[in-house]
Amino acid sequence: MRIIVNGQQAYGQAVLEALLERGEEVVGVYTAPDKEGRKADPLKEYALSKDLPVFQPASLKNKEVWDQMAALKPDLGVMAYVILLVPEEALNIPTHGTIQYHPSLLPRHRGPSSINWPIIQGEKKTGLSIFWPDNSLDTGPMLLQKEVEISEDDTLGSVYFDKLFALGVEAMMEAVDLVRDGKAPKIPQDHSQATYESWCRKPDVKIDWSKPVNEVYNLIRGANPQPGAWTTFNGKKLDIYDCVKVSEPGGVPGEVSNVGEMNFRIAAAGGQIHVKRVRAEGDKKMTAGEFAQAGGLTDGARLG
Repeated sequence: MRIIVNGQQAYGQAVLEALLERGEEVVGVYTAPDKEGRKADPLKEYALSKDLPVFQPASLKNKEVWDQMAALKPDLGVMAYVILLVPEEALNIPTHGTIQYHPSLLPRHRGPSSINWPIIQGEKKTGLSIFWPDNSLDTGPMLLQKEVEISEDDTLGSVYFDKLFALGVEAMMEAVDLVRDGKAPKIPQDHSQATYESWCRKPDVKIDWSKPVNEVYNLIRGANPQPGAWTTFNGKKLDIYDCVKVSEPGGVPGEVSNVGEMNFRIAAAGGQIHVKRVRAEGDKKMTAGEFAQAGGLTDGARLG
């Protein structure tokens, strides 16, 4: 099939690499416009290194772009990490339509931060969906899904990079084969089970130490490494990353109960957070012990 790849970042590059390694005919690559002062997108750089035509329209909602796509005579569109909504006029240009990757078990966790929120909400599983996109956000019929466990120690980073990234590339190749063989289903989503969350941003992940320790722990895990859960110390933000939940009580919520050489503990409701890695405002990541020594954090100090 003649395939158009629409995507960005490392996942988009990995999908393109996998398609080319299989000998697929990729006739065009669409990615976001370059941003001033930032490195070129990895998908764009890789596509150019393979002498593939690259298109970077500011919007996919105009007829000139649709005519450009149609001129490529595509059989299938493959959307690999696409943030902007693509209208059906573009989705339906390829002969067999367009398929898209989404890192959650749709219809749950529609939206752009669909890996963060299941962890933050304390769920035990998540997964990925390959679906047929339409004019609404993450609502189109399903093609296939893959499920993964969220362990007690998982973070946003480990769920994505260790569990969903490679599996997502494999699932996309499986979906391409199903389309080629005429066996790709279009299973309507059960919209009554749908949930939606917007971007997980910095204001969403401020730590409230009076919350149950499980909730605090899940918030930190679900925001590690981005956007980074945070608290304050001496009026400045302190991002908290790697940590362990401790069930034994540690005092008043937000109180530092123990400072060690490499770490420190903070009390929450019903337990403590054993902090291993942090980033002070305007500084780089460091061990919690290094921050405590440099910043004068001692037993009995209060955070938040």
